[in-house]
Amino acid sequence: MGAISRHELQKEIRQQVVHKRELTNSSEAEIDEQLLSLVEEEVFERTRDLHLGISEKKLLVDSVFNSLRRLDILEPLLKDPDITEIMINGPENIFVEKNGRSQKVQLSFESREHLEDMIQRIVSRVNRSVNEAQPIVDARLSDGSRVNVVLNPIALRGPLVTIRKFPENPLTMQQLVQMNSITQQAADFLEKVVRAKYNLFICGGTGSGKTTFLNVLSNFIPSHERIITIEDSAELKLSNVVNLAQMETRNANTEGLGEIPMKALIKTSLRMRPERIIVGEVRGEEALDMLQAMNTGHEGSMSTGHANSIKDMLSRLETMVLMAAPLPLEAIRKQIASSLDIMVFLSRFRDGTRKVVEISEVLGYDTNDIILNCLYTFREEGEGSMGKVIGALQPTGNTLQNVMKLKQNLGKQEIELKQYPVTGL
Repeated sequence: MGAISRHELQKEIRQQVVHKRELTNSSEAEIDEQLLSLVEEEVFERTRDLHLGISEKKLLVDSVFNSLRRLDILEPLLKDPDITEIMINGPENIFVEKNGRSQKVQLSFESREHLEDMIQRIVSRVNRSVNEAQPIVDARLSDGSRVNVVLNPIALRGPLVTIRKFPENPLTMQQLVQMNSITQQAADFLEKVVRAKYNLFICGGTGSGKTTFLNVLSNFIPSHERIITIEDSAELKLSNVVNLAQMETRNANTEGLGEIPMKALIKTSLRMRPERIIVGEVRGEEALDMLQAMNTGHEGSMSTGHANSIKDMLSRLETMVLMAAPLPLEAIRKQIASSLDIMVFLSRFRDGTRKVVEISEVLGYDTNDIILNCLYTFREEGEGSMGKVIGALQPTGNTLQNVMKLKQNLGKQEIELKQYPVTGL
């Protein structure tokens, strides 16, 4: 480009476009169309005497437009279907997770201010704010991707942004079976218990696919039921449910007012005639309200939580309930045991794959502990080429003890006794 660099040219064009454009009350689509036209005019005018090809001019147009209306240099990363996570550690360090592996990309923001401008565009679109007084915020993009932002003074070397992408077309259970994340038999079993209104809890570590799996299971819910979803940032996409009410928590404003926590939303949902309640993830005292909802007529409800195993998740639930009320430990364990029916544990393996590694039934409470009945467990058989983990989710030989809901909601004709770990029908 001669004496002027591409970054300098892009900056000059952006400044000219900002100077020329007029704010209108048009729709988002109309604003995009007007701005794109203005960017194209400015690019072709500014590069008239430069020896640039059509593809270079198109790249320049896209770069300027993305910096003004989209997510700037991140836009190509967001459109890449193989990228599942984008991690920004300050303006010059951008990493992505691609095919289960983390790697640095050769991209950087012009300055810290440029990155902060993009952050403000993200959070303002979902009516949230982030600043030095409130340096941490959760938000989402228009496509449902989850965003976490941490600013100065918490972030020492520049703003930290983590974007968890979700596929444009949500995964199906059949795709998970094809990916060897779960076996067909276990998938069919989970479909039966979801339709039969068993209360399910999905747990696993960070990045194990809990939200994705919850979304997959929700597709088994009969379409005529009324469903309430409650999340910190709305991520679930229930495509088959018609009578769907979605709620999202709200952070406090700069004066510390206006916060609406998940606990309040769960209580409100009970007055909205839900047939099932789906809680995106429990992290604190809202666990008590979720368990009470599951135990008071809202059968078939589902939720997720972070843990290293199913037993660890039960311990975490005890701690969360104690945060809400100083109840005796025995009473808490009885409440958990009577509320939950099936627990599913997911794990992310060393090769980057995500798999279901355990499905257990919660039998009840006895002698100071919650009794689990493991129905399926993952058995690793070794490693293949490129370190690929070989193994599958296998039935343990134990059978489902609580078959009452299957009898009530599905009927005996839908259960093949030899195919599923079910007896007593």
